[in-house]
Amino acid sequence: MDNERAGRIGHRLAFLGVVLFLLGLITGLLPSLMANPRMGLTSHLEGVMNGTFLIALGLLWPRLNLSPVLHGIGSWSAVTGSYVNWLATLLAGLWGAGSGLMPIAGLGHTGEAWQEMIVSGGLLVITVTMILSCLIVLWGFRRG
Repeated sequence: MDNERAGRIGHRLAFLGVVLFLLGLITGLLPSLMANPRMGLTSHLEGVMNGTFLIALGLLWPRLNLSPVLHGIGSWSAVTGSYVNWLATLLAGLWGAGSGLMPIAGLGHTGEAWQEMIVSGGLLVITVTMILSCLIVLWGFRRG
């Protein structure tokens, strides 16, 4: 992959990181209005931390030694996992759901079955996409 395309992907990752960071900051104003304030705080922290993660990835992305396919899969999985992480915990906070897979942040709050299914599905997406993106980034650090 040429450096110009890798640079554009890095720029997009950093931009989306700043957007997610901002969403995390805004979410930090809302926990007291949520059915589960602790999960709302979790959403705030996920937005800020995952936004920072995407910004860092964007800055180092052009330095990775990856094929065009891995550039695409790696960047897509990082963005998807980061945003779903923020959204799943936000929904859990708003709905008072999530204690099944996040007992500490869920603090005994249980939503409707469909709400728990959406939150649990989001957590599954997070697990797969974030591990995949990290493995691809680690692979990209190899010397070619």
